[in-house]
Amino acid sequence: MQSFTAVIERDEATGLFVGYVPGWPGAHSQGATLDELRQNLEEVVAMLLEDGAPKLEGEFVGTQTVKVA
Repeated sequence: MQSFTAVIERDEATGLFVGYVPGWPGAHSQGATLDELRQNLEEVVAMLLEDGAPKLEGEFVGTQTVKVA
């Protein structure tokens, strides 16, 4: 079993959860709930893996809070 880190955001206009695997073109999906998004991402990643292991173009490191005056 392989694991990939996904970034998840909520689209203000639609209310949908949007997720993507950083550095992996095409590894993105959306869902009305977090569970639906997870299932959709799992399906997309499984389909992409049928073409072989990905060559990720980046690595997720984390987030930071930026403060401005």
